[in-house]
Amino acid sequence: MQSIPYSRQDIADADVAAVVAALRSELITQGPAVPAFEKAVAGYVGAPHAIAVNSGTSALHLACLALGVGPGDVVWTSPISFVASANCARYCGADVDFVDIDAQTFNLSPAALEEKLARAKRAGRLPKVLIPVHFGGAPCDMAAIANLAHRHGIAVVEDASHALGAGYRGGRIGDCAHSDLTVLSFHPVKMITTGEGGMLTTRSDELRGRLELLRTHGVTRDAELLEEKDAGGWYYEQRTLGFNYRLTDIQAALGSSQMRRLREFLERRRALAARYRARLAGLPLSCQREETDAPSSYHLFVVQLALESLKPSRREVYEGLQRAGIRANVHYIPIHLQPYYRALGFRAGSFPAAERYYERALSLPLFPALRAAEQDHVVATLSGLLA
Repeated sequence: MQSIPYSRQDIADADVAAVVAALRSELITQGPAVPAFEKAVAGYVGAPHAIAVNSGTSALHLACLALGVGPGDVVWTSPISFVASANCARYCGADVDFVDIDAQTFNLSPAALEEKLARAKRAGRLPKVLIPVHFGGAPCDMAAIANLAHRHGIAVVEDASHALGAGYRGGRIGDCAHSDLTVLSFHPVKMITTGEGGMLTTRSDELRGRLELLRTHGVTRDAELLEEKDAGGWYYEQRTLGFNYRLTDIQAALGSSQMRRLREFLERRRALAARYRARLAGLPLSCQREETDAPSSYHLFVVQLALESLKPSRREVYEGLQRAGIRANVHYIPIHLQPYYRALGFRAGSFPAAERYYERALSLPLFPALRAAEQDHVVATLSGLLA
């Protein structure tokens, strides 16, 4: 059996044809494919506006900028995420802090958030922005989180880099029913891919305008925004300091094609996750808790090894899987334990639930093209290692 990655993209002939058509079109950047992709995503998630950018990290950065994050501000996020969820605030010169996770959902804990907000209010150091992360595609309890944040005037940005296609209380993640902005990622291992790419969704006309300006150098040709109203058809103005965070039409064409396959991807991921749960039952491990009113997109399938009852360590289990050609992974090393954040004053013991999660976490292969025989090989190998 060939090596089994923890995840990989799924590219069909129709995707290739869409990219070829974009390459042969008149415009391969700043053409019609990007607005078409934005419209497809906005329509799917149920948000009025979608703004495409060149990565999920760029989307996080622009979210903070659009909400006015800067030096002297603080942004809170989950310690269990990729480092971009915190780095976006540092790009703006702001401080970062973390809210511990719920041990069962692996998402930011509303109870920990409430307690931390009370302490921060007493200290006069409330965050400007809160970034809950829908870990592995499983939605956070956004109603509870948003209620706490908005009570203190804190803006909310959903980091849904894992969660395109996930649902919450009858809606879809990305509709911004409980947030100011939502960030999506289209990296190859995500729900759909554009190679690299990201998007922001929002209900706010004002935020949409800021984001569109920020992603294109802060430059506009919009007559309503120009100081010089009649300077000629060539004229443009830089209204703010922006960035070149545009997505190309080539990438957007791939994204639109992949969006037409999203339902297929979701159904397959959920079927594989259910199959894992059934076949892993009885082993000394636990799975991320499922919420009936918040269906996961299953970007990841993470288990927690019951180390207390194990003879092998997590590393021994991981290395045993690798020897069997199973490229399991660990998502994620807590951000506050990274050397960069340790240098800012964070230390072990600060977020105990996140640290305990990390000590036992293991991500098993999960992607739409994973075959039943490959999944059975994963389960059998893991069972043998845990015996």
